[in-house]
Amino acid sequence: MDQFDKSIELFIENAGWMAPFFFLILHLIRPFVFLPVVAVCIVGGVAFGFVQGAILSYLGLMLMSAIIYFLLERLPKFHRKMTKLKERIFPDRTLSVGQVMLLRIMPFVHFQLLCFYLMDMTKSFKEYMYYSAIGLTLPAVVYTAFGQSITEFPWYMTLAFLFVLIALFLVIEKYNKTRALHQEN
Repeated sequence: MDQFDKSIELFIENAGWMAPFFFLILHLIRPFVFLPVVAVCIVGGVAFGFVQGAILSYLGLMLMSAIIYFLLERLPKFHRKMTKLKERIFPDRTLSVGQVMLLRIMPFVHFQLLCFYLMDMTKSFKEYMYYSAIGLTLPAVVYTAFGQSITEFPWYMTLAFLFVLIALFLVIEKYNKTRALHQEN
């Protein structure tokens, strides 16, 4: 994986003015070559610097979200696969928009599945893209700026970071359930 990252970085550096375009294409083909979002954002930070890398990563993730929306809408087989995956990973659970946004920050969480959840929660493409725009800002910035640091953490720091995110996820879930109970009464 490290060698692949270095070859992508070298390719982007040698691409000149076309490098941002190739980087956006990399974001679009990322799911088909099984690259995690964090790896591509790290490459963006290394190749373009923090600001331009974060902006390009954000744009690439937004494009990928839009494409996933249309693929889920137009390809019933893909929709069925995502439904099965959703039932396998989170059976009988409804996630809130806040939880989906928090899961976006966690490395190696299935990007298309989160898009599927968000699509189920929203009523239109415009609303879906609005929540995608908000939810993808933090991962693009965090992975670009701190991605290298996160991957270099000792295993116990990575585990602690993961537990903090899981705890925050569960707090949001409890808050949503409590709020729903109060609204019913």
